[in-house]
Amino acid sequence: MNKTTIKSIGAVLAGLIFIVVTHTAMDAVLQGAGVLPKDNLFVATGLILIVIGYRAVLSCIGCYLTAKLAPHSPMKHALMLGLIGLVLGSIGAIAAANLGPGWYAWTLAVIALPIAWLGGRLYELRKTVKHA
Repeated sequence: MNKTTIKSIGAVLAGLIFIVVTHTAMDAVLQGAGVLPKDNLFVATGLILIVIGYRAVLSCIGCYLTAKLAPHSPMKHALMLGLIGLVLGSIGAIAAANLGPGWYAWTLAVIALPIAWLGGRLYELRKTVKHA
């Protein structure tokens, strides 16, 4: 493997690790505060929408980070992370179908690519503004 390939893998891994750590930490904080139950998400729809919201924001930041660290083609790297999110989200929706409403897990899977695109696009826009 050449240096560029290693940097590409590192950029995607950094974004993935950021997303996993921040999602897990936020879930733990909300569970510790008694806002979310510890073993399922059979709660009010509004609360599930809040969970989807913070996960979307944190995922967007993770994709932005991936784009920023990418040695080239930042959008492609962000979308690769989104594809990983789609696959892992789909596996999670199937594996954990009994832990909450089905629409919740599938929503996370479905928004993975648009969120990745947004993270990559925000990076591109910021880079463009900096160089203007």
